[in-house]
Amino acid sequence: MTYAEFLSWAAYRNRRGSFNQGMRVEAGAALNASILANVNSKRGGFKQVDFMPHAEEAPMSLEEAMESWS
Repeated sequence: MTYAEFLSWAAYRNRRGSFNQGMRVEAGAALNASILANVNSKRGGFKQVDFMPHAEEAPMSLEEAMESWS
């Protein structure tokens, strides 16, 4: 594989996500679970990653952190 091909696959993976079929299924099920939890909960606020045991939550950006402080 050439370096150009590697960069092309890396860009594809960054845009479209993992090639792991199990993680894709887990993400779909987690999306459904988060929607149901938010609809049936009084406080809501559930995120998709809350229902994905094999995924890590993305780190908070500086802008999000500054917004949460105010």
